[in-house]
Amino acid sequence: MIRLFVGLGNPGTEYDDTRHNAGFWYIDQLARRLDVRLSMDRAYHGFMARANTPQGPVWLLQPQTYMNLSGKSVAALARFFKIAPNEILVAHDELDMLPGQVKLKQGGGHAGHNGLRDTHTQLGSPDYWRLRLGIGHPGVKAEVAAYVLRKPPSSERALIEQCIDKALQATDALLAGDMAKATTTIHAGAQRPKPPKPPRSDDKQTQPSTAAPEKSSTPKEG
Repeated sequence: MIRLFVGLGNPGTEYDDTRHNAGFWYIDQLARRLDVRLSMDRAYHGFMARANTPQGPVWLLQPQTYMNLSGKSVAALARFFKIAPNEILVAHDELDMLPGQVKLKQGGGHAGHNGLRDTHTQLGSPDYWRLRLGIGHPGVKAEVAAYVLRKPPSSERALIEQCIDKALQATDALLAGDMAKATTTIHAGAQRPKPPKPPRSDDKQTQPSTAAPEKSSTPKEG
């Protein structure tokens, strides 16, 4: 089962609504669902809450160390409560997925995300679970740092919130350790709409599509 739910982000009101704080948004909603209140705990360098569930106690965490040192907070709590990496779920913003896309996976690389990078280092393992919340990519690598620290337009924020709502529907499965069911539930969520079908060749009234082909995403940075 998942015993520690972590949301990655940056502390401070100036960052509250920025793309890089999508993980915080998930934890805020999960706290409401589990009816717990987050409060600062300096021992774990973040806002923390404990929820008592039928499966046992679980912890919610929002590191307040800034993104690059997220692992300091995660590892401190995990070590104290003897929580293994495969019992941890880390929710984070994902550049390589569009707003409206959400995926659950275990393990893998950090792909340049500084919060994941430090979590890898501090836990000494990449085998924790990740809830990847798509935020899209600016298209130019040099613009990534500024992009993740900006607020998304309301239409994109709504898509991200829809993905968080879908992920919350998998909470019971995550608590029960039924990761296959949790994955199915989350991956059945809102994904990027399919492009419209091209006009039929026999429809003389319809003009050919002039949409440009989708560009592949560039490598991400945290």
